[in-house]
Amino acid sequence: MSRLSICQRMERTGVVPVVRAKNAEQAWLACRSLRAGGIDVLEVTMTVPDATSLIRELVAQFGDDVLVGAGTVLDAETARACIRAGAEFIVSPGFDADIVRAAHEADKPALPGALTPTEIMAAMRAGADIIKLFPASAMGGAKYLRSLRAPFERTRFLPTGGVNAETARDFIAAGAVALGVGSELIDPQALARGDGETIVARAQELLAAVRLARQELSGPRASS
Repeated sequence: MSRLSICQRMERTGVVPVVRAKNAEQAWLACRSLRAGGIDVLEVTMTVPDATSLIRELVAQFGDDVLVGAGTVLDAETARACIRAGAEFIVSPGFDADIVRAAHEADKPALPGALTPTEIMAAMRAGADIIKLFPASAMGGAKYLRSLRAPFERTRFLPTGGVNAETARDFIAAGAVALGVGSELIDPQALARGDGETIVARAQELLAAVRLARQELSGPRASS
């Protein structure tokens, strides 16, 4: 898949789950539950033990049915290792031009984290495909994203932090192309007790919230 087609698929799904877990067993439970809940995009963070092996196994298991990416990538070498393992996109908590370059060398999208206008401008100059607005909640959530949209009207934002089914509409209305969601979707306590059904239900709820928000905003009453 090309960079553009990968981004289009992420945006079409509308939700990018941030998979963090204490071990591979919990990570697998999270990923299976998210897929059962209708989400076909997974961001496996490098905080998961042996994350690159997990990415390789997920790609082998799900194939084209799920778009698997790598998150919390802190350097270009790790980005390249994740891509060799099968990662289709690279997400980092902050901006690093070398990470963007490493992703683009393999024709994979780079989603660097940025928060301030200066950081966003630097990431855009480096060719970032989508900006991970992180931590979005610390700066006012959807209101902050809306204020950024005036100077950055063509920038594609993936807000992460403080995103859930209740705030989804506000973020979509503010201009988010998709939503990054971590513990409010993948409940650590549910993982610890082996409760995949809670994650399935939350995935379904979040997807429904995104779909409803998009339908409302594209309708004749979107400006109300």
